[in-house]
Amino acid sequence: MKLILIGYMGSGKSSVGKVLAGQLSVNFLDLDAEISAEENKSIPQIFSDHGEVYFRRKEAEVLKKLLEKDEGCVLSLGGGTPCYGKNMELIKAAPKATSIYLKTGLLQLTERLMVEKEHRPLIKDLDSSEALEDYIRKHLFERTFFYNQSDLIVSTDGKSVDEVVAAIAEELD
Repeated sequence: MKLILIGYMGSGKSSVGKVLAGQLSVNFLDLDAEISAEENKSIPQIFSDHGEVYFRRKEAEVLKKLLEKDEGCVLSLGGGTPCYGKNMELIKAAPKATSIYLKTGLLQLTERLMVEKEHRPLIKDLDSSEALEDYIRKHLFERTFFYNQSDLIVSTDGKSVDEVVAAIAEELD
């Protein structure tokens, strides 16, 4: 079984994914880490050297490869991954795969990302909390259509990583 974690950046996909994979005794894979390894560059370096269009093409290519593998895993996607090209169709068509949307509210995302923005190429130049909140609001509006196509939707607001993992486990039973 493949569990595919979907959600906006800062929703906890990597943190939840690592704990969930440990509980299920399967590998944890982070799509961005897989892309970085294949390109031998960091995600910010890929964006800087080649731009977002190149990155999105590479992202789709690596996603397809990972979905075609036979072994089970927990796979954390980038926040935009389901929204580009035919990525959501690939996810939904993947055999023995369950997509899980980690739904996180605007205020919680803004708080989390304000602290992390230097490490995130798409938001690093936003200079205020208000600008970041506006950016997130716009993206959530655009992306919710794709995120809501997930097999499961789990709210993360006000929950610890362990509580989110427990909610996912309960939904999977």
